Amino acid sequence: MDDAFVFSKKGDQGTTSLLNGRRVSKASLRPEAYGTLDEASSALGLARSFAQNDTVREMIRTVQEDLLVLGAQLSEDAEPGARCKYEIGAQRTERIETWIGQLQQEVPLPRRFILPGENRTGASIDLARTIVRRAERRAMALKEAGELDCPDVHIYLNRLADFLFTLARYADAREK
Repeated sequence: MDDAFVFSKKGDQGTTSLLNGRRVSKASLRPEAYGTLDEASSALGLARSFAQNDTVREMIRTVQEDLLVLGAQLSEDAEPGARCKYEIGAQRTERIETWIGQLQQEVPLPRRFILPGENRTGASIDLARTIVRRAERRAMALKEAGELDCPDVHIYLNRLADFLFTLARYADAREK
């Protein structure tokens, strides 16, 4: 068989490798968590493809890069107390908080419930936001199972969902 093929067949029995090489069930907590981040990044990619605003596109791309780092962190399976090779860190959360403030200065948030769908960009960002909320729940399940001891992960995901809500409203207002 040609080595150029993308498949390895190693996952045919329902397992996957973590970054340290350990094989786990594809349904276990870690693949659930980082797989959900992959879904969020894909939804953000859809939003970025629709976006006409350069600010929106650049912010989305930066968040997608963050999600790659976070996904790597969640698939690292480091020993308790060991420093991870990949870490989301507090600085990325601070950047998102800055962005939220900047966007809200330009487009104040409405004081009512929102029905997503004003435009394709905003609706896609809202879809990504709901997926990020699921990733947040998956990361909390990892924490509760004693498999994740990194507060920055939970803070980042919580703030990211807030940011995506704000960014969707910004996109709704700017891309009518």
